[in-house]
Amino acid sequence: MTISFEPRSDNGLADGASLAGFFSGSGFAGAARLTEIEDFGANPGRLTMLCHVPQDVAGPMPLVVVLHGCQQTASIYDRGAGWAAMGDRHGFAVLYAEQQRRNNPHLCFDWYLRNHSSRDRGQPASIREMIDRMVADHPIDRTRIFVTGLSAGGAMASILLATYPEVFAGGAILAGLPYRAATTLRGGVDAMTRGTGRSHAALADAVREATDHAGPWPRISVWHGTADDTVAPANAEEIAGQWLALRGLDRTAPTHDRHDRSGRHVVWSDGSDRPVVELRLLDGLGHGAPVRAGAATWPMPFFLPAAVSSTEEIANFFGLLPEAAARPTPALAAIDDKGGFGAWIASHLGSLLDRLRLRG
Repeated sequence: MTISFEPRSDNGLADGASLAGFFSGSGFAGAARLTEIEDFGANPGRLTMLCHVPQDVAGPMPLVVVLHGCQQTASIYDRGAGWAAMGDRHGFAVLYAEQQRRNNPHLCFDWYLRNHSSRDRGQPASIREMIDRMVADHPIDRTRIFVTGLSAGGAMASILLATYPEVFAGGAILAGLPYRAATTLRGGVDAMTRGTGRSHAALADAVREATDHAGPWPRISVWHGTADDTVAPANAEEIAGQWLALRGLDRTAPTHDRHDRSGRHVVWSDGSDRPVVELRLLDGLGHGAPVRAGAATWPMPFFLPAAVSSTEEIANFFGLLPEAAARPTPALAAIDDKGGFGAWIASHLGSLLDRLRLRG
């Protein structure tokens, strides 16, 4: 039995009328090609490695590890979030770890099982091997490796940040859960429904127990919709609290706390006034990644129109945009359908047809 993050209110294709927009949408034409890397090393989590590396980068480049959500593939997530295209423009490499149906029928990373939430075991170990392969094959700046993920991918990002904190300079967790939110199926369901209910100090202790690393700690960006009825927004507060307690920062004394047009934005800084933890609570947003309204011309699963682009804001939080010279937009790549359009249709066509039948 597995956990699915599929929301109770569908955020993908809502009805038959949206099919026309999906099939005629021009968004797929701009998708960057992801390259699959086989035999990247030990793979106890039985994951697939895909990457995209910009051409003609002179020196060491940053690396962003991206983890998709349930009912998604790497190619689908990249088309919606645009990480590879942004890497082309700003000179950083992108690594996708992709879940397989033989592991989880809903394509969720298995964050709620102890074997897949511990250092050097299961899926975290596989992703660590992928990072080593990227460093071996490309001029990657080891001091600028980041991870981001949505939903179950966000929960796995929490795991990677806690179990391999020496690897990552920062991470971003969208609609995810804190590290050690659960180690059983029942615990995972409970955490998704209402949060862990544990104190921030106890959550910080869980990170300390995950590794013998004593700091410095990665910078953390936390994103969550206030109307998410799939993963309770209480989890966002717990993720922020987990890393604030780990750093010894006062949860009640942020350096920045204001409401903008997208929602509440809270920032905590270290002694040098450098932002180290931020919390973005998106007003009225459901379960998914916020993308700027109008940025996509077709419906995509778990990408929600918003007043802000999470990809752009996260890249800026990582320091990838100001420090990298803007690069020319690359020529449109041919569509690599592996794990993309065909996989999306395969995983959703049945439910789409059911909806159409119900509508007569």
